[in-house]
Amino acid sequence: MTVEYSLAHLTVLGLAPPQMIVAAAQAGYSYVGLRLNAVTTQEPRYPLHTDRLLLLETKRELAASGIRVLDVELIKLTPSFDVHDYDALLDGSAELGARHLIVQGADSDLARVSEHFGQLCDSAAKRDLTADIEFVTWTETADLARAAAIVRSAARSNGGLLIDTLHFSRSNEDIAELAKLPRSWFRYVQVCDAPSVPPTTLDGLIFAARNERMFPGDGGLDLRGILSALPPDIPYSLEIPTAALAKKIGLQECARLALESAKEFFGHRGALCSSAPRSHQKFSCKPA
Repeated sequence: MTVEYSLAHLTVLGLAPPQMIVAAAQAGYSYVGLRLNAVTTQEPRYPLHTDRLLLLETKRELAASGIRVLDVELIKLTPSFDVHDYDALLDGSAELGARHLIVQGADSDLARVSEHFGQLCDSAAKRDLTADIEFVTWTETADLARAAAIVRSAARSNGGLLIDTLHFSRSNEDIAELAKLPRSWFRYVQVCDAPSVPPTTLDGLIFAARNERMFPGDGGLDLRGILSALPPDIPYSLEIPTAALAKKIGLQECARLALESAKEFFGHRGALCSSAPRSHQKFSCKPA
């Protein structure tokens, strides 16, 4: 199985989009995912949809490198969500040639968040974009069942689910339940590894997710099981922030190692490789 890989912005969040695209091209990725709307107040901000010069520079690097934009983040469906607040973000995403929007359901009212998701899907469809709900353990949409309920209730053809292997594992989800959902809901997957035993505090969970993920095969998550429950031909977005390692070797090298590790781990047998830990230098994906 041939897998296309995308470099998620969180993996190299200190790199502005043009520099990130250069790093992705040098490492051998097919795509990048761009964080145009910041998630936290502490992180770097790259609002291409309001910074025309940065947008044009990013487009030049995309054209020069052949790298494509897989996804753009992040849109939060809060109780006060107004779809028109995101017109510029959606227009910029379309201009970049992006395919998908990452969405979080930040509202405890299921009917309201589903209505807002439907509105966003309709707006995205006008730009040939999909909208994909990602459930995150510490948010209002913390599990697979609630995320699926939002997608099902909105009932839009371009609405779907984005599975992050870390959040799936930390929310103690059942792979069998994942396999029951419509295949058309899944357009790509975010991949990383992590220790099988999660942090014991909320702050620990959040810090680890944003700073201490692991390359495929270095942790104890059931990557084989999760990915085998998804369509086999979807891209793998490598979202693997490794803050301590990045300080030692740099973000560009982290991007390269993430892709090298994923290719070694998945090998020619794709997601059916063993998920046993390994070192970066010596690993072989042996048949089960």
